[in-house]
Amino acid sequence: MKIQPIRQSNHSLNNISVMEKFSQKFKVRLGLFLIGGLVIFVIAIFIIGKQENLFDPVFKLTTTFYNVSGLEVGSNIRFSGINVGTVDNINIINDSTVRVDMLIKKSVQQFIKEDCEAGIGSSGIIGDRILIITQGSYDAPLAQDGAQIGSLEPIETDNIMRSMQITVDNLAEIMMKINGGNGTLGRLIQDSTIAENINMTISNLRKSSKGLNENMNAAKENFLLKGYFNRKARAAEKVTKDSLEIKTEEQKAINKINK
Repeated sequence: MKIQPIRQSNHSLNNISVMEKFSQKFKVRLGLFLIGGLVIFVIAIFIIGKQENLFDPVFKLTTTFYNVSGLEVGSNIRFSGINVGTVDNINIINDSTVRVDMLIKKSVQQFIKEDCEAGIGSSGIIGDRILIITQGSYDAPLAQDGAQIGSLEPIETDNIMRSMQITVDNLAEIMMKINGGNGTLGRLIQDSTIAENINMTISNLRKSSKGLNENMNAAKENFLLKGYFNRKARAAEKVTKDSLEIKTEEQKAINKINK
């Protein structure tokens, strides 16, 4: 019996060739994907490390608040409007004290004084909470690593809104009273009788002023008082004349100096 050799068909050979081509493309794509992922990972580590000051020398400061008003670990710290560090840790010490640990760039330690104070603000109207360090006095010593600085308690937005609401309610109540004719201002606006009385009072004052002027003119024409008013007029003329003579002499002196 003769054994026939096994022959592969052309179809099988073509399938193997196509699989090899696909396998090669897959390896290239997988390699590119891994390289891209590694690059993104390195960039992310660099950005996070920069934000958390992992690659910069830092020093530590602490402060305490009664209420941190939404401040979180990782929040930015600003000094003179510049981001100089991050919040490292927040711990509740007791029912009225919250401790905040800060990591600040070593390069700005020369500007942080012992009498600087930390306050809580926001990066915008509705932005994230940030820690703000105020500038200290010129002759104060520098803050050392691990030092504790003072703090300024934040103003809660809810308290501001509550105060504004109370003010608006009070204004609305006042306007209702005025429109209803209650109170002095309301009666003044709503009661026509009071307005007429005020107009009459002003008219009487004008008449009284006119009568006073007429009495003064009559007094000037009176024989007994005429000498008095004449002396006053002559005195006023003399003062005016003396003033003109002084100005004339001053002008002559100035002209001589200029010549």
